[in-house]
Amino acid sequence: MAADIVLISDPRVAAIPVRESGEPLTDVRGRLRVDDRLADAIGAYAHLRSGLLARLEKAENLLPSGYHLLIVEGYRPIPTQRHYFEEYRDQLQASFPEMTPAEAHVAASRYVSPVEVAPHTAGAAIDLTLCSPEGVEYDMGTAVNDNPEQSDGACYTGAANIGPEAREHRAILGKALDEAGLVNYPTEWWHWSYGDRYWAFTTGASFALYGPTPF
Repeated sequence: MAADIVLISDPRVAAIPVRESGEPLTDVRGRLRVDDRLADAIGAYAHLRSGLLARLEKAENLLPSGYHLLIVEGYRPIPTQRHYFEEYRDQLQASFPEMTPAEAHVAASRYVSPVEVAPHTAGAAIDLTLCSPEGVEYDMGTAVNDNPEQSDGACYTGAANIGPEAREHRAILGKALDEAGLVNYPTEWWHWSYGDRYWAFTTGASFALYGPTPF
């Protein structure tokens, strides 16, 4: 793990207060391209806070010709987030029995946020990739949601062990999202957020705009 990466489990992130804006969750479908690989029965995955969605639409318009955002997952209910985190944490402990519970908690946060700070449960985070006008995904070096063990760390946004084409595509995605005001979680090239605690920590904002919200 790169020494300069601050994980979302860091106490400094959890300490940032939330001043809930009250912005509604808004359906992305019909406004941006949406993939259904993680679709849930109630369509929660395709919803985001309205302020984040507006910024994604700006990013879409900043992309070069021939490139489009492809939304994979947005809002995630709290029970789902808790299940994802605990499942991955337990997998790590089984694979690396020398880890203490505290170490497994931190290691799991490279890939899944602990529920108490998870931006997906606030509708403040988006997992996404790039596609062509025909909907064909571009080479990004790994699949969306490949964990550090599966990808040998290539899921890290700045990973050195990816090809030049994938590196270029990550740069295209990052430039548009940066300009639209989103921040990346550097262990996952596909995970970007706005208005959550990690966004506040990264940008120096004194408080987050969005906290956990029911669907």
